Amino acid sequence: MPAIGIPRALLYYDYYPAWKKFFEELGLEVVLSDKTTKTILDSGVKVALDETCLPVKLFYGHVDNLKNKGIDYLFVPRLVSVEKKRYLCPKFLGLPNMVESLMEELPPLLDFKMDLSRKKREFYKDLYALGRKFTINPFKICLAYRKAVKELKRYEEKMLAGFTPLDCLERGEGENREKKEAAISLGEGKLPVEENLRIAVLGHSYNLNDPYISMDIYGKLKKMGVKIITREMISPSAQMEGIKNLRKDIFWTFGKEIMGSALYLLDKEKIDGVVLVVSFGCGPDSLIGELVERIYKRHRNIPLLFLTLDEHSGEAGILTRLEAFVDMVKFKKESA
Repeated sequence: MPAIGIPRALLYYDYYPAWKKFFEELGLEVVLSDKTTKTILDSGVKVALDETCLPVKLFYGHVDNLKNKGIDYLFVPRLVSVEKKRYLCPKFLGLPNMVESLMEELPPLLDFKMDLSRKKREFYKDLYALGRKFTINPFKICLAYRKAVKELKRYEEKMLAGFTPLDCLERGEGENREKKEAAISLGEGKLPVEENLRIAVLGHSYNLNDPYISMDIYGKLKKMGVKIITREMISPSAQMEGIKNLRKDIFWTFGKEIMGSALYLLDKEKIDGVVLVVSFGCGPDSLIGELVERIYKRHRNIPLLFLTLDEHSGEAGILTRLEAFVDMVKFKKESA
Protein backbone atom coordinates (compact mmCIF):
# COMPACT_ATOMS: atom_id res chain seq x y z
CA MET A 1 0.00 0.00 0.00
CA PRO A 2 1.58 3.32 -1.03
CA ALA A 3 1.92 5.94 1.70
CA ILE A 4 1.20 9.65 1.31
CA GLY A 5 2.56 12.23 3.70
CA ILE A 6 0.51 15.23 4.84
CA PRO A 7 2.24 18.01 6.82
CA ARG A 8 0.55 18.86 10.12
CA ALA A 9 0.53 22.57 9.30
CA LEU A 10 -1.31 25.35 7.43
CA LEU A 11 -4.64 24.06 6.08
CA TYR A 12 -4.32 20.71 7.84
CA TYR A 13 -6.64 22.19 10.48
CA ASP A 14 -9.26 23.13 7.87
CA TYR A 15 -9.33 20.21 5.43
CA TYR A 16 -7.46 17.21 6.82
CA PRO A 17 -10.55 14.98 7.41
CA ALA A 18 -11.50 15.37 3.72
CA TRP A 19 -7.96 14.75 2.46
CA LYS A 20 -7.58 11.67 4.66
CA LYS A 21 -10.88 10.15 3.53
CA PHE A 22 -10.17 10.82 -0.16
CA PHE A 23 -6.75 9.16 -0.18
CA GLU A 24 -7.80 6.24 2.00
CA GLU A 25 -10.70 5.52 -0.36
CA LEU A 26 -8.16 5.34 -3.18
CA GLY A 27 -6.13 2.77 -1.26
CA LEU A 28 -3.36 4.92 0.22
CA GLU A 29 -1.99 5.01 3.74
CA VAL A 30 -2.02 8.54 5.15
CA VAL A 31 1.04 9.50 7.21
CA LEU A 32 1.12 12.70 9.28
CA SER A 33 4.20 14.62 10.34
CA ASP A 34 4.92 14.75 14.06
CA LYS A 35 3.41 17.39 16.31
CA THR A 36 5.30 20.67 16.24
CA THR A 37 8.50 20.85 18.27
CA LYS A 38 11.39 23.29 18.42
CA THR A 39 13.38 20.95 16.17
CA ILE A 40 10.66 20.99 13.50
CA LEU A 41 10.31 24.77 13.62
CA ASP A 42 14.08 25.31 13.52
CA SER A 43 14.44 23.05 10.47
CA GLY A 44 11.83 25.13 8.66
CA VAL A 45 13.37 28.45 9.67
CA LYS A 46 16.72 27.20 8.38
CA VAL A 47 15.54 26.80 4.77
CA ALA A 48 13.06 29.68 4.62
CA LEU A 49 13.76 33.16 3.31
CA ASP A 50 13.91 35.91 5.94
CA GLU A 51 10.65 37.59 4.91
CA THR A 52 8.66 34.34 5.04
CA CYS A 53 5.82 34.32 7.57
CA LEU A 54 5.84 31.97 10.55
CA PRO A 55 3.16 29.50 9.30
CA VAL A 56 5.08 28.83 6.06
CA LYS A 57 8.37 28.39 7.93
CA LEU A 58 6.61 25.85 10.11
CA PHE A 59 5.21 24.09 7.02
CA TYR A 60 8.76 23.63 5.69
CA GLY A 61 9.71 22.05 9.00
CA HIS A 62 6.85 19.56 8.81
CA VAL A 63 7.77 18.69 5.23
CA ASP A 64 11.33 18.02 6.39
CA ASN A 65 9.96 15.86 9.21
CA LEU A 66 8.05 13.70 6.71
CA LYS A 67 11.07 12.94 4.53
CA ASN A 68 12.31 10.22 6.87
CA LYS A 69 8.96 8.49 7.38
CA GLY A 70 9.18 6.23 4.32
CA ILE A 71 6.41 7.93 2.36
CA ASP A 72 5.94 7.44 -1.39
CA TYR A 73 4.23 10.79 -2.04
CA LEU A 74 4.04 14.19 -0.40
CA PHE A 75 0.75 16.10 -0.59
CA VAL A 76 1.29 19.84 -1.04
CA PRO A 77 -1.89 21.28 -2.61
CA ARG A 78 -1.93 24.51 -4.58
CA LEU A 79 -4.96 26.24 -3.09
CA VAL A 80 -6.07 29.32 -5.02
CA SER A 81 -9.72 29.76 -4.05
CA VAL A 82 -12.26 27.80 -1.99
CA GLU A 83 -15.27 29.96 -2.85
CA LYS A 84 -16.50 32.23 -5.62
CA LYS A 85 -14.96 35.72 -5.93
CA ARG A 86 -12.61 35.23 -2.98
CA TYR A 87 -9.06 33.98 -2.78
CA LEU A 88 -6.52 32.65 -0.34
CA CYS A 89 -3.17 34.17 0.48
CA PRO A 90 -0.55 33.94 -2.33
CA LYS A 91 1.58 31.69 -0.11
CA PHE A 92 -0.93 28.87 -0.69
CA LEU A 93 -0.82 29.43 -4.43
CA GLY A 94 2.96 29.17 -4.63
CA LEU A 95 3.53 26.64 -1.85
CA PRO A 96 4.46 23.63 -4.06
CA ASN A 97 6.98 25.70 -6.01
CA MET A 98 8.51 27.13 -2.84
CA VAL A 99 8.85 23.68 -1.29
CA GLU A 100 10.48 22.20 -4.40
CA SER A 101 12.90 25.09 -4.86
CA LEU A 102 14.04 25.35 -1.23
CA MET A 103 14.12 21.71 -0.13
CA GLU A 104 16.03 18.71 -1.44
CA GLU A 105 15.60 14.92 -1.47
CA LEU A 106 11.82 15.07 -1.33
CA PRO A 107 9.48 12.28 -2.47
CA PRO A 108 7.26 13.06 -5.49
CA LEU A 109 4.97 16.02 -4.76
CA LEU A 110 1.25 15.78 -5.44
CA ASP A 111 0.54 19.30 -6.65
CA PHE A 112 -3.28 19.42 -6.67
CA LYS A 113 -4.69 22.76 -7.79
CA MET A 114 -7.92 23.80 -6.07
CA ASP A 115 -9.51 26.87 -7.60
CA LEU A 116 -13.26 27.13 -7.05
CA SER A 117 -13.33 30.60 -8.59
CA ARG A 118 -13.33 28.86 -11.97
CA LYS A 119 -16.03 26.71 -13.51
CA LYS A 120 -16.71 23.45 -11.68
CA ARG A 121 -15.64 21.29 -14.58
CA GLU A 122 -12.10 22.69 -14.24
CA PHE A 123 -12.02 21.65 -10.60
CA TYR A 124 -13.30 18.16 -11.40
CA LYS A 125 -10.71 17.87 -14.16
CA ASP A 126 -7.90 18.62 -11.70
CA LEU A 127 -9.42 16.27 -9.12
CA TYR A 128 -9.62 13.46 -11.68
CA ALA A 129 -5.98 14.04 -12.66
CA LEU A 130 -5.02 13.61 -8.99
CA GLY A 131 -7.07 10.44 -8.61
CA ARG A 132 -5.70 8.95 -11.86
CA LYS A 133 -2.31 8.62 -10.20
CA PHE A 134 -3.77 5.79 -8.11
CA THR A 135 -6.69 4.34 -10.10
CA ILE A 136 -8.03 4.43 -13.64
CA ASN A 137 -11.59 3.92 -12.40
CA PRO A 138 -13.40 7.30 -12.60
CA PHE A 139 -16.30 6.01 -10.49
CA LYS A 140 -13.92 5.17 -7.66
CA ILE A 141 -12.48 8.69 -7.80
CA CYS A 142 -15.97 10.21 -7.79
CA LEU A 143 -17.05 8.07 -4.82
CA ALA A 144 -13.89 8.99 -2.91
CA TYR A 145 -14.60 12.68 -3.51
CA ARG A 146 -18.21 12.38 -2.33
CA LYS A 147 -17.15 10.60 0.85
CA ALA A 148 -14.49 13.24 1.45
CA VAL A 149 -17.09 16.03 1.15
CA LYS A 150 -19.38 14.25 3.64
CA GLU A 151 -16.48 13.83 6.05
CA LEU A 152 -15.65 17.53 5.78
CA LYS A 153 -19.28 18.48 6.49
CA ARG A 154 -19.31 16.30 9.62
CA TYR A 155 -16.10 17.96 10.74
CA GLU A 156 -17.56 21.44 10.23
CA GLU A 157 -20.74 20.48 12.09
CA LYS A 158 -18.69 19.39 15.10
CA MET A 159 -16.97 22.76 15.19
CA LEU A 160 -20.28 24.61 14.90
CA ALA A 161 -21.41 22.55 17.90
CA GLY A 162 -18.63 24.00 20.05
CA PHE A 163 -15.47 21.99 19.32
CA THR A 164 -12.19 23.50 18.13
CA PRO A 165 -10.26 21.90 15.24
CA LEU A 166 -7.74 20.69 17.80
CA ASP A 167 -10.54 19.00 19.76
CA CYS A 168 -11.74 17.15 16.66
CA LEU A 169 -8.39 16.18 15.16
CA GLU A 170 -6.10 15.42 18.06
CA ARG A 171 -8.19 15.02 21.21
CA GLY A 172 -10.86 12.53 22.13
CA GLU A 173 -14.39 13.86 21.84
CA GLY A 174 -15.39 12.13 25.07
CA GLU A 175 -13.42 14.57 27.20
CA ASN A 176 -15.23 17.44 25.46
CA ARG A 177 -18.78 16.08 25.63
CA GLU A 178 -19.74 18.40 28.50
CA LYS A 179 -18.66 21.35 26.40
CA LYS A 180 -20.82 20.20 23.52
CA GLU A 181 -23.86 19.64 25.70
CA ALA A 182 -23.54 23.03 27.43
CA ALA A 183 -24.11 25.25 24.39
CA ILE A 184 -26.37 28.03 23.26
CA SER A 185 -27.40 28.93 19.74
CA LEU A 186 -25.81 31.93 18.04
CA GLY A 187 -26.31 32.40 14.32
CA GLU A 188 -26.54 28.84 13.07
CA GLY A 189 -23.71 27.52 15.20
CA LYS A 190 -23.25 26.69 18.85
CA LEU A 191 -21.25 28.62 21.39
CA PRO A 192 -20.24 27.53 24.89
CA VAL A 193 -22.56 28.62 27.69
CA GLU A 194 -21.07 31.38 29.81
CA GLU A 195 -20.07 30.39 33.31
CA ASN A 196 -17.51 33.07 34.12
CA LEU A 197 -16.11 34.81 31.06
CA ARG A 198 -16.72 34.27 27.36
CA ILE A 199 -13.78 35.36 25.22
CA ALA A 200 -13.52 35.01 21.45
CA VAL A 201 -10.10 33.89 20.20
CA LEU A 202 -9.89 34.85 16.54
CA GLY A 203 -7.18 34.20 13.96
CA HIS A 204 -6.07 31.66 11.40
CA SER A 205 -6.68 28.05 12.40
CA TYR A 206 -3.05 27.12 11.75
CA ASN A 207 -1.86 29.80 14.19
CA LEU A 208 -4.30 29.03 16.98
CA ASN A 209 -4.59 25.24 16.90
CA ASP A 210 -0.90 24.40 16.94
CA PRO A 211 -0.16 24.43 20.69
CA TYR A 212 3.55 25.02 20.11
CA ILE A 213 3.49 28.20 18.04
CA SER A 214 0.36 29.56 19.77
CA MET A 215 1.91 28.93 23.19
CA ASP A 216 -1.24 26.89 23.90
CA ILE A 217 -3.46 29.97 24.11
CA TYR A 218 -6.59 27.82 24.30
CA GLY A 219 -5.23 25.80 27.20
CA LYS A 220 -4.05 28.84 29.12
CA LEU A 221 -7.42 30.58 28.83
CA LYS A 222 -9.30 27.45 29.86
CA LYS A 223 -7.16 27.18 33.02
CA MET A 224 -8.24 30.73 33.85
CA GLY A 225 -11.89 29.65 33.73
CA VAL A 226 -12.58 31.22 30.33
CA LYS A 227 -15.08 29.82 27.84
CA ILE A 228 -13.54 30.07 24.38
CA ILE A 229 -15.34 31.03 21.16
CA THR A 230 -13.54 30.56 17.83
CA ARG A 231 -14.40 31.60 14.28
CA GLU A 232 -15.14 27.95 13.44
CA MET A 233 -18.08 28.12 15.88
CA ILE A 234 -19.64 30.99 13.93
CA SER A 235 -21.70 29.92 10.92
CA PRO A 236 -20.89 31.28 7.43
CA SER A 237 -24.25 33.10 7.32
CA ALA A 238 -23.46 34.82 10.64
CA GLN A 239 -20.02 35.83 9.34
CA MET A 240 -21.61 37.34 6.23
CA GLU A 241 -24.04 39.23 8.46
CA GLY A 242 -21.07 40.64 10.32
CA ILE A 243 -19.46 42.18 7.23
CA LYS A 244 -22.63 43.27 5.43
CA ASN A 245 -22.20 46.92 6.45
CA LEU A 246 -18.58 47.27 5.34
CA ARG A 247 -18.01 49.77 2.54
CA LYS A 248 -16.01 47.27 0.49
CA ASP A 249 -16.00 43.51 0.24
CA ILE A 250 -13.12 41.43 1.63
CA PHE A 251 -11.54 39.30 -1.07
CA TRP A 252 -9.54 37.00 1.22
CA THR A 253 -11.56 34.03 2.46
CA PHE A 254 -9.89 33.75 5.86
CA GLY A 255 -9.84 37.52 6.32
CA LYS A 256 -13.57 37.58 5.62
CA GLU A 257 -14.18 34.85 8.21
CA ILE A 258 -12.12 36.59 10.91
CA MET A 259 -13.61 40.01 10.22
CA GLY A 260 -17.14 38.62 9.92
CA SER A 261 -16.86 36.71 13.19
CA ALA A 262 -15.41 39.71 15.03
CA LEU A 263 -18.09 42.12 13.83
CA TYR A 264 -20.94 39.65 14.35
CA LEU A 265 -19.88 39.03 17.95
CA LEU A 266 -19.47 42.76 18.53
CA ASP A 267 -22.97 43.44 17.23
CA LYS A 268 -24.61 40.67 19.26
CA GLU A 269 -22.57 41.42 22.40
CA LYS A 270 -22.44 37.73 23.31
CA ILE A 271 -18.85 37.94 24.53
CA ASP A 272 -16.87 39.71 27.24
CA GLY A 273 -13.65 40.19 25.26
CA VAL A 274 -11.67 39.26 22.14
CA VAL A 275 -8.14 37.97 21.66
CA LEU A 276 -7.00 38.58 18.08
CA VAL A 277 -3.95 36.53 17.07
CA VAL A 278 -1.88 37.25 13.94
CA SER A 279 1.50 36.08 12.69
CA PHE A 280 4.32 38.51 12.04
CA GLY A 281 4.91 39.14 8.34
CA CYS A 282 1.40 38.21 7.19
CA GLY A 283 0.17 40.79 4.66
CA PRO A 284 -3.60 40.13 4.87
CA ASP A 285 -3.44 39.91 8.68
CA SER A 286 -1.76 43.31 8.90
CA LEU A 287 -4.82 44.88 7.30
CA ILE A 288 -7.59 42.76 8.82
CA GLY A 289 -6.09 43.01 12.28
CA GLU A 290 -5.82 46.78 12.04
CA LEU A 291 -9.44 47.13 10.89
CA VAL A 292 -10.79 44.90 13.65
CA GLU A 293 -8.74 46.72 16.30
CA ARG A 294 -9.95 50.16 15.15
CA ILE A 295 -13.61 49.08 15.10
CA TYR A 296 -13.40 47.58 18.59
CA LYS A 297 -11.70 50.69 19.96
CA ARG A 298 -14.65 52.76 18.78
CA HIS A 299 -16.98 50.40 20.66
CA ARG A 300 -15.39 50.42 24.10
CA ASN A 301 -17.89 48.01 25.60
CA ILE A 302 -15.88 44.92 24.51
CA PRO A 303 -12.09 44.88 25.20
CA LEU A 304 -9.67 43.50 22.58
CA LEU A 305 -6.17 42.06 23.01
CA PHE A 306 -3.95 42.02 19.91
CA LEU A 307 -1.22 39.34 19.90
CA THR A 308 1.47 38.94 17.23
CA LEU A 309 3.34 35.62 16.98
CA ASP A 310 6.70 34.80 15.44
CA GLU A 311 9.44 32.23 16.01
CA HIS A 312 10.90 34.41 18.79
CA SER A 313 7.70 34.73 20.83
CA GLY A 314 8.16 33.79 24.46
CA GLU A 315 5.60 31.79 26.45
CA ALA A 316 6.09 33.87 29.59
CA GLY A 317 5.27 37.08 27.74
CA ILE A 318 2.12 35.62 26.17
CA LEU A 319 0.94 34.25 29.53
CA THR A 320 1.50 37.59 31.27
CA ARG A 321 -0.51 39.48 28.66
CA LEU A 322 -3.34 36.93 28.76
CA GLU A 323 -3.53 37.04 32.56
CA ALA A 324 -3.59 40.83 32.58
CA PHE A 325 -6.28 40.88 29.89
CA VAL A 326 -8.49 38.34 31.68
CA ASP A 327 -8.13 40.25 34.98
CA MET A 328 -9.13 43.48 33.22
CA VAL A 329 -12.15 41.83 31.58
CA LYS A 330 -13.25 40.38 34.94
CA PHE A 331 -12.92 43.76 36.62
CA LYS A 332 -14.88 45.45 33.86
CA LYS A 333 -17.66 42.86 34.04
CA GLU A 334 -17.91 43.01 37.84
CA SER A 335 -17.99 46.80 37.76
CA ALA A 336 -20.83 46.75 35.24
